[in-house]
Amino acid sequence: MYVRKEAVLSSMIEGTQSSLSDLLLFELDQEPGVPLDDVREVSNSVAALDHGLHLLEKGLPLSLRLFREIHGVLLTNRRGSNQTPGDFRRSQNWIGGTRPGNAAFVPPPAEEVLECMSKLEFFLHDQPEPTPVLLKAALAHVQFETIHPFLDGNGRLGRLLIALLLCEQKVLREPMLYLSLYFKTHRQYYYELLNNVRLTGDWEAWLDFFAEAVIVTATQAVETTQQLLDLSNQDRDKISGLGRAATSTLKVHRALMEHPVATSGSLVIKTGITPATVNKALGHLEQLGIVNELTAQKRNRLFSYAGYIEIMSRGTELPGR
Repeated sequence: MYVRKEAVLSSMIEGTQSSLSDLLLFELDQEPGVPLDDVREVSNSVAALDHGLHLLEKGLPLSLRLFREIHGVLLTNRRGSNQTPGDFRRSQNWIGGTRPGNAAFVPPPAEEVLECMSKLEFFLHDQPEPTPVLLKAALAHVQFETIHPFLDGNGRLGRLLIALLLCEQKVLREPMLYLSLYFKTHRQYYYELLNNVRLTGDWEAWLDFFAEAVIVTATQAVETTQQLLDLSNQDRDKISGLGRAATSTLKVHRALMEHPVATSGSLVIKTGITPATVNKALGHLEQLGIVNELTAQKRNRLFSYAGYIEIMSRGTELPGR
């Protein structure tokens, strides 16, 4: 769920309109309340981070190959899929404006991208000298955004790089430090600081901002985790009073913690329990006020673990929804 939240927030910085609930509905092949392209973009971000973590587990270091592989996943079947997924750009790009001449920022020419990225790769591998990991993440993020090595998806991939680096260096066991919430909250200042590094070399202000982002976000992550644990324990206590039905209902509850929007059919697959038993368990969970039914149909009903989603969705709310 933290990976999903990071993906929603990172995509919001780029202007998509998908909420966490929209993403969860999309993953169940249900109709989200926003354009499919927006949700697909967020879903691809989840898949890209998962793929990157899988490659790191297999022993592939943070490298140009890993960036290209992740980028290929990030731009699969969506807007921008014509923007050479998985390949560094071979043409000039720019940020803001209608052409390089009136742009807010113009990254390096295409013929210099490979050399710039190779130098970034050396830096990530502590060459010519080691850099403390949080400093490395802060510096690498700016450098990646400045090189802008792809035609599309640079912002999201640059933010994924932070989580991947912290996981690779074993600072995080799971990617639970979602800095995108802080970057989204301070979006204008975030872009201003990136630009000031490029224009005046003001690395110190950026590093101060990044350090504050880590402190605030880490604190929030711990608080959120504690709230989720408290909710889970309270709900398990309620379920334990069900007598013989408690065992199967606890299994369904556990499955809802992993994916807090679910159909009765998806819960059958997830738990291995019969459809009749799953439906009885959902009835118990409804009576206890733990889940809400989102549909009023007889087949493949849709349920929400509302308390869990409410805690996880903080900071990802869409205006007017």
